[in-house]
Amino acid sequence: MKPVLVILAAGMGSRYGGLKQIDTVGTNNEAIIDFTIFDAIEAGFEKVVLIIRKEHQDAFENNLVHKFRNKIEVVYAYQDIKDLPMGINVPNDRVKPWGTSHALLACRDLVDVPFAICNADDFYGKDAFKKIYNFLIDNKNENNYAMVGYNLANTLSDHGSVTRGLCKIENNFLTDIKEISEIKKLDDKIVYSENDNWNEISGEEVVSMNFWGFKPNIFNKVYQIFEDEIISGIRTNPLKYEALLPVYVGNLIKNKKAEVSVLTSVDSWFGVTFIEDKPLVQAKIKEYKEKGLYPDNLWD
Repeated sequence: MKPVLVILAAGMGSRYGGLKQIDTVGTNNEAIIDFTIFDAIEAGFEKVVLIIRKEHQDAFENNLVHKFRNKIEVVYAYQDIKDLPMGINVPNDRVKPWGTSHALLACRDLVDVPFAICNADDFYGKDAFKKIYNFLIDNKNENNYAMVGYNLANTLSDHGSVTRGLCKIENNFLTDIKEISEIKKLDDKIVYSENDNWNEISGEEVVSMNFWGFKPNIFNKVYQIFEDEIISGIRTNPLKYEALLPVYVGNLIKNKKAEVSVLTSVDSWFGVTFIEDKPLVQAKIKEYKEKGLYPDNLWD
C-alpha cells in the first residue's frame, strides 16, 4: 500500500490568536494546509489523515476539506485530552493538549502503513514531499525513520521567539535532537535561552520542523514513552506538560530503538507562528503563483 500523509492540526494557536490551521493566506483564500496537500498529491500521496480537535471538524470540513475531497481520501482523527493510559486522569483546569507525540497517537488505529507526518501551519515545499514519499516507498527497514531538516536561520520569525528541534547529524543520520523553546533574532544575531541565559548561535544549524517519515511500529514506541513519562509530567507541570515529538524521537535514538535518516530540502520553509508572520507568508505564496509553481486556483 502507498504511504499516508498525517497532518498535525489540533493545536490551539494561542500565540497566533486563533485557528491558524485554516486561516487563509493564498490569493484565492487558501490556507497553508491547502498547499501542503497539493504538494503531497503531486508527490504521490493518495490519503491524508487530519488530526484535529473534534469540536473543530465542521470548521475544517466547511472551510477546507470540501475543496479537495475529490482529489485525495481524507480521514479525521481526534486528539482527545482524555486519551490517557489507564488510571491517569486529566488534572483540574487542564485545557492544553498533551503535545505532538500524543497527537500522533490519535491516529494509531487508523494508520498501518509507512507515513509522513507534518504540521498544518508550516509550508514545507514540493521537494520535501517528494523526498519523504520516495524514502517511505524505498526504505524497507522498519526501524529506519526519516526527518526533513531545514536551516535554522530560515525558520525564524521576525515577531518573537520560536521553539525548534536543534539537530546533531553524522553521516546523514540524526544522532541527537534538542528541543529549544526560545530561539529568536536579536539585532543581527540569533540567540536562544537556556538556564536563564541567552546564548548566541550561528543560524546554520539544521533544525526539525516536525516533518517526519515513520513506519507503523512508531506508535507502540511512542506510547511506551508517553506511558512512562506522563505521571511525572503531570506531577511537575500539570497544566502545561507536553509530550513533544522531537524529544521522543531523540529518546528512541539514544536508546538505539530507531535510526533517523536526515533528508535535506532545496525548498524554503515558512510558517505562521504569530499573526504578524501572515503578510510574509501571503507575499511568498503570491510570488510562487506568479512563478508558475502553483495554479491560481489550486482545486479547479
